[in-house]
Amino acid sequence: MNRLKEKYLNEVIPSLMSKYNYKSIMQAPKLEKIVINMGVGDATTNSKLLDAAVEDLAKISGQKPVITKARKSIAGFKVREGQSIGCKVTLRGENMYNFMDKLISIALPQVRDFRGVSKKAFDGRGNYTMGIKEQLIFAEIEYDKIVKVRGMDIVFVTTAKTNEEAFDLLNGLGIPFKK
Repeated sequence: MNRLKEKYLNEVIPSLMSKYNYKSIMQAPKLEKIVINMGVGDATTNSKLLDAAVEDLAKISGQKPVITKARKSIAGFKVREGQSIGCKVTLRGENMYNFMDKLISIALPQVRDFRGVSKKAFDGRGNYTMGIKEQLIFAEIEYDKIVKVRGMDIVFVTTAKTNEEAFDLLNGLGIPFKK
């Protein structure tokens, strides 16, 4: 069993149960999935950039990404409806805990001047979104093979009803929030 999942079952659930007076373990919020999204705006002019982004995301997540397409045409951005403009991956179960463990213990400490992630990025329904400016912080990415430095959005989807519950859950799992 994954180290983070064990921590969730043995430490996080009991602390949430006592703090919020849940009657059943099933009421305690849990991490449902992690969605990693990488927008590739330059793919409109050069489709090879999208292939490179898909490859990077597959290495980082250990899962094959889905290519996302534009829903609407936007003339200002030179985007047509149905055009490939990014890729995303949805992690659940074991893969989700493995990725989160890697993110917390290996990737985030490598960010320059890292003081923690913002507490303000909750959406009001118990989900948390964080942005990463470059994919280089992950050990799987080789610096020499990078086509272009790209950022990504990582969304933690929880079953929590409020931001406070979600914060306690993610803090308990070890996400380094700013003090």
